[in-house]
Amino acid sequence: MEKTSPEPISVAILDCDYQFACQPEERKALKAAAVYLDERMRSIKDSGTLMALERIAVMAALNLSDELLKLQKNEKHRQENVDSRIRMLADELDEALDG
Repeated sequence: MEKTSPEPISVAILDCDYQFACQPEERKALKAAAVYLDERMRSIKDSGTLMALERIAVMAALNLSDELLKLQKNEKHRQENVDSRIRMLADELDEALDG
C-alpha cells in the first residue's frame, strides 16, 4: 500500500489561523481536535479574567491533561475489573468441569 504525502491544512483557534500538514485520512480528526481546543480555550477566555493567549493555552492544556489522566485511571480500573471477572469465571468453569 502506497503512503500518501502530508497535505496542508489550516485550523482556527481563538481567531488565529494555524497551518499544519497531515495525512488526508487524519484531516477530519485534526479539524475536530482544533474545534474542541478552540471551544475549551474560548471557555477559559470567557471566564472573565483577562489572560494572554499563552496563559489560556497552558490552562487548556492542563485541563485536558487532567481529563486524560482521569480517563486513563478509570480505564485501568475498568480493565482490572474485567480481568478479575474473567479469572473468576474461568475458575468457576474449571470447578464445574472438574466436579
